[in-house]
Amino acid sequence: MSNTIYIGYNFKVNPLQPATEILIAELGYAGFESFVETEEGVTAYIQKDEWNAQILDDIHILSSDEFEIKFDFNAIEQTNWNEEWEKNFNPIIVDDLVSVRAPFHEKPDTKYDLIIEPKMSFGTGHHETTHMMIQHILKNDFKGKSVLDMGCGTGVLAILAEKVGASKLDAIDIDNWCYLNSLENVERNQCEHISVFEGDVKRLEGKKYDTIIANINRNILLADIAVYAQCLNKNGSLFLSGFYEADIPIIEAECAKHMLKLTETIQKGLWVSLKFII
Repeated sequence: MSNTIYIGYNFKVNPLQPATEILIAELGYAGFESFVETEEGVTAYIQKDEWNAQILDDIHILSSDEFEIKFDFNAIEQTNWNEEWEKNFNPIIVDDLVSVRAPFHEKPDTKYDLIIEPKMSFGTGHHETTHMMIQHILKNDFKGKSVLDMGCGTGVLAILAEKVGASKLDAIDIDNWCYLNSLENVERNQCEHISVFEGDVKRLEGKKYDTIIANINRNILLADIAVYAQCLNKNGSLFLSGFYEADIPIIEAECAKHMLKLTETIQKGLWVSLKFII
């Protein structure tokens, strides 16, 4: 079993905006993969294997005279992960239709109620990219569709896709904790049509889907778009997120090589989520 350890940085930011948004963008380019905004700033996480002591050297906002930013960091092992995320995890509601909450939160009055316990995986809906992907799922028709949730994290997007009508779903993540956590969350939400796998795009050989959801990061998406295109049925949809507005041209250009046409854009802060059809 993988023994993934994350490094968590707690940033105290003054004033909060726009410094927090700029900080998250710069941290994302540096390799941090998940963020939880707090009352004082933001907590950011990066896998220890991707971390080095100079990781913040190119974070320019830290040396800006316009903002005061203080931070500390610590290693987070799986054994104390629940305690760590419970400090900051509040339930969220997307478009008054979807709630994403932990088991210990009260049930809200929403059409779709998703119960997520992240452990060492990410994707609670707090980050802009997950939030926008939820919006895409709400705006588009998933009824009777076969769906792939690539880089599924907690499995939250696959779970919602089933709840809005998808009939057959695969959820895949390369990280062992994400795989195990998605299995737990799929069961917790009483989903019956989701199969969870551990792995990368090699898992997609011979597979076909009506819809593919991929909320990962720019470099992985660019490497894998060709495979996604091969796996889409005619008139299939591809939803991508995990990158910034400035990345749209390079993402769109790569998709165009594989006959994927951009049809829908959602933006939240510096982050974007795109829909392509083939």
